Amino acid sequence: VSYGRYNSTDIALSGFAVKLETEEGVGVSDTSMSVLNSSLTTVFIPLIYIFIFIVGLPTNAMAVWVFLIRMKMKHPASILLGNLALADLLFIIWLPMKIHYHFNNNNWIFGEQLCKVLVGFFYGNMYCSTIFIACISIQRYWAVARPLSHKLTNRVAVCVSVCVWIVVWLLTTPLYQYDQTVQVTNLNITTCHDVTRSSQLSFPIGFFLTMGIVGYVVPSVVCIVAYLLTFRSLRGSVTDSDSEKKKKKAIILMVIVLVMFLVCFTPSNIMLMVHYSLLDAEIQNEAYSFYIVALCLGSLNSCLDPFVYYFISDEFREHVKNMLKCRSERSAERMKVPSSPVKSSSESTTAEGKFSEHTATDASL
Repeated sequence: VSYGRYNSTDIALSGFAVKLETEEGVGVSDTSMSVLNSSLTTVFIPLIYIFIFIVGLPTNAMAVWVFLIRMKMKHPASILLGNLALADLLFIIWLPMKIHYHFNNNNWIFGEQLCKVLVGFFYGNMYCSTIFIACISIQRYWAVARPLSHKLTNRVAVCVSVCVWIVVWLLTTPLYQYDQTVQVTNLNITTCHDVTRSSQLSFPIGFFLTMGIVGYVVPSVVCIVAYLLTFRSLRGSVTDSDSEKKKKKAIILMVIVLVMFLVCFTPSNIMLMVHYSLLDAEIQNEAYSFYIVALCLGSLNSCLDPFVYYFISDEFREHVKNMLKCRSERSAERMKVPSSPVKSSSESTTAEGKFSEHTATDASL
């Protein structure tokens, strides 16, 4: 059966390969059937998502509370980190539906509209995370390389955050323009996003190739360049032995964050762009099966980010400790008093001392 330039007996429609397409639904290929019925998609993937949900929900909720609500003195870094935590949190709160979908043998029972919302939030917030990480890398570089120049203001950070949310959600609108649920006749299930009819194939091809570039390639280049420039600035600075230790810690954390970013987001996005590029060229491929596994493992980034915040931000760490120990705000403020003169003294030192302080607080991510 031929549908325009696509042959439904061969082509992989937005995911699993389709063998036959009718008005009632589609029949997937034998290879696709084996993947959809395998323990990989019905056990392993949902278990990973359960782990991400259990760890990521409370930790990201805590991060949002600390950065956007608890901290009385806001600064550009806390605003950007708070928005990153919010993107991770909005990504995670929709995982229970995805978990149910996989445990239910990849059968979606919640209707077309909820499937569209799930897919939109899933990809929208994932790419929000990559872009916010790129923005944070630029902010860190500016704080380290130009500590005595005009600083990025809170207003700039807020404007950047609002623009990121608007741009990403505008870019995800194509996900709401075509049917995300498709009846798979030879398995008697309804897939969510994993299969698309040939008549609507242009939507996911154009969307994911665009988002792969805007949401992954560009942020990756920005992060790599920003961290290399930050690393060069740190190496070229002249500091005392105490600042040298802080500088080494900052460099180690920069490497960890960059590696974590590349490891989590590279496999899934590369597989996705390869799959849709081949699909656009009418070349049969099985890349989608590898992609869904890489996407699942890459989602671990959303529950790893809060632990990075804990190690890079003294203020975040203090708030977390205070909350876990159930201390009142008054007692927490009392504990800060002895350290105030030290901080004040540090801020009143030479320009080199100011640079060292920025290195300790701003060069970590």
